[in-house]
Amino acid sequence: QVQLVESGGGLVQAGGSLRLSCTVSGRSFSGNAVGWFRQSPGKERDVVAAIRWSGASAMYADSVKGRFYISRDNGENAVHLQMNSLRPDDTASYYCSAGNTLSVLAATTWDYWGQGTQVTVSS
Repeated sequence: QVQLVESGGGLVQAGGSLRLSCTVSGRSFSGNAVGWFRQSPGKERDVVAAIRWSGASAMYADSVKGRFYISRDNGENAVHLQMNSLRPDDTASYYCSAGNTLSVLAATTWDYWGQGTQVTVSS
């Protein structure tokens, strides 16, 4: 029922920028948070950034703070991740997820996942 679709990944030189987009659809979705995660081979899937559906608050992993920016498009059910000053260690599969939190954003239960989009940063 709930579907998340990511787009915007690709190959970019170090220091460059990419913008990822995630659209959320399905009447069964009643959560209040959307997040971006990334995973490299042999690594755990870790949160990169997350935002409340209301846009009231956002959080970022320390490794991307000041470089990545998450935003919500109020005109559609979409969330974007603007990635600037990309580094080779940002290379990963990036996933969009949606869920719900009863407290702080970091305590979100992530219920739905997209298929992922590959980001590769060359040096």
